[in-house]
Amino acid sequence: MLPNKEHKWREESTKDWSETLTMEATQINMSQSPLVNEAIVAKVKKCKPRVMSKSGHSNVRIDKVDGIYLLYLQDLWTTVIDMKWRYKLTLFVATFVMTWFLFGVIYYAIAFIHGDLEEKKFSRKHVPCVMNVNSLTGAFLFSLESQTTIGYGFRFITEECPHAIFLLVAQLVITTLIEIFITGTFLAKIARPKKRAETIKFSHCAVITKHNGHLCLVIRVANMRKSLLIQCQLSGKLLQTYETKEGERILLNQATVKFHVDSSSESPFLILPLTFYHILDENSPLRDLTPQNLKEKDFELVVLLNATVESTSAVCQSRTSYVPEEIFWGYEFMPVISVSQNGKYVADFSQFEQIRSADCNLYSMDSEKQKLEEQYRKEDQRNRERRTMLFQQSNV
Repeated sequence: MLPNKEHKWREESTKDWSETLTMEATQINMSQSPLVNEAIVAKVKKCKPRVMSKSGHSNVRIDKVDGIYLLYLQDLWTTVIDMKWRYKLTLFVATFVMTWFLFGVIYYAIAFIHGDLEEKKFSRKHVPCVMNVNSLTGAFLFSLESQTTIGYGFRFITEECPHAIFLLVAQLVITTLIEIFITGTFLAKIARPKKRAETIKFSHCAVITKHNGHLCLVIRVANMRKSLLIQCQLSGKLLQTYETKEGERILLNQATVKFHVDSSSESPFLILPLTFYHILDENSPLRDLTPQNLKEKDFELVVLLNATVESTSAVCQSRTSYVPEEIFWGYEFMPVISVSQNGKYVADFSQFEQIRSADCNLYSMDSEKQKLEEQYRKEDQRNRERRTMLFQQSNV
């Protein structure tokens, strides 16, 4: 009997110890436990579909579109720009090789028709269309030399065949236009502000805390380069299932979520990590959130940051999204700005993702209390108006 009691006592001790660790784990900074965060992210990615990934890429697949390839060809400029670099370089090389070979075949055909390939039957007065083009390889090399403007030496065109001269002019015009198109797409792809947008960092999670007396949804944004981003404006779209009064079920209904920095919705520049706030008032699409139902909700908050790159004046957009599992109630971000001994402001990005517990347990109760007080105030005002009207009617 003694070993059984000892075994039972060990099990109870182990259970109490694990519960204590679990309670302590809830107080641990979520950003200081990367394994927990990675498990949460993996669970979110596995269980819930997202319209927008954390890196800002769309997860929507376009399917069953009639003539989609024709649509891509109609907008060939955008299609080539959107190509991946490996396909773009392959297209670049293939375009030149194909044009060299295609016009080389035509030069070879002209030489064959003109009889330039039959050296034994040449008379002394016979002048070839293209000198020293006796094979398909020679015609290919002449086409390459003409298109790349290397200059003629051993092979050159003569005045004997006007159609060969016309073909040479057509080759130079057509291939010049092709080179301009491909070079333009290269420059447009390199100059796109897409890579600049990737240097804008969003906090991995969002928090709900109190700010200036208001319950707010808070996210943090930082610029990872020294070059400024000007006219920064952050906005959000809440995506969730919505059912209309007619019974229509909209799978991804969009509602606008307004964010602001301090008292304005726009920041003049982004040089230090900024904190953006969304007030959870009666006009907010997230007004029904409570600590109890937050994790049970099914929505996705897509956040968009539009800014202008100061060095190029190009407009860039950086995106991310948050699901309920990535929003923590009753937490706040750790400060990241400090002043060094040299009197310079320092942004410590080791604190960028870290959050700490805040006293926000009664925030939802405060908001419900305010709503009730407002309802009582409105009812009291209506009763006074009714009494005034009755009093006036009785005097009449």
